[in-house]
Amino acid sequence: MKAKPFARLLLCLALLLPAGVLARPALWVVKHADTTIYLFGTVHLLPHDTSWRYPALEQALAKSQTLYIELTDDDQATVSALVLRYGLDPAHPLGSLLDAAQLRQVQRAVAQAGVPGGMQAVGMMRPWLAALTLTTAPLLKAGLDPQQGVDRQLQAQMLAAGKPVLGLETADQQIHLLADMPDTLQLKFLQATLKDADKDGSELTGLIDAWKDGDTGRIARIEAEDLRQQAPALYQRLLVQRNRTWAARIAAMLQQPGTTFIAVGAAHLAGPDSVQAQLRQLGIAVVRQ
Repeated sequence: MKAKPFARLLLCLALLLPAGVLARPALWVVKHADTTIYLFGTVHLLPHDTSWRYPALEQALAKSQTLYIELTDDDQATVSALVLRYGLDPAHPLGSLLDAAQLRQVQRAVAQAGVPGGMQAVGMMRPWLAALTLTTAPLLKAGLDPQQGVDRQLQAQMLAAGKPVLGLETADQQIHLLADMPDTLQLKFLQATLKDADKDGSELTGLIDAWKDGDTGRIARIEAEDLRQQAPALYQRLLVQRNRTWAARIAAMLQQPGTTFIAVGAAHLAGPDSVQAQLRQLGIAVVRQ
């Protein structure tokens, strides 16, 4: 469900709720002795007036002493410095890595998304950054606000309550996750992004409806199935490996008493390779609330 990167993996959009519909995004709990850990899927960009809270969620937040989100150091200065360092390569323009048909696809997507600087700017980008730019630019152009993302709102809520907010990863780690990929894998990321750009809005609408309904099966089908089948190495790198790392960290957290709330992109909590599935492989029970 991606600048917290990841096209097709981090559910970075939400639409307005229809009148009279109660949203209930999925929430899970893990317990051991005196330890409780809540798991909640998020979207990273929201319109200002999207409603997604419900009583069980608020109760879990109130009980929690600590919040973990994916990143806490994703301020503009930090991310911009990392992007400039690892995302641009004027000596090897993007066009030199693409065939004529692929280049035309990129040019069309850049024009449709209204990317600042147009193809001149995108042409200096490495493929991973071009993919990320073509994912986020149309969302920002549509007026969706990163500051209204679920993780941001949870962070503000917990900080206002005097509770610590920690990151599961750092901006440096997330950038390297993309920047350290071989060019072949970066190009697959770009190709997957271009394929999404050619689709109409029906799949996106279905994805957001699934998040609001807590329908993780549908989230997995929309978000991960194509990627898993068409680019399995990319699927493993961006989703499965991170889920395993987070599951191991959660297992370690269970050895310390207290209540913790963990909020990550909803695609990480859906499908056969989800964080919950990784926890169950470690013998840890996960219960849907």
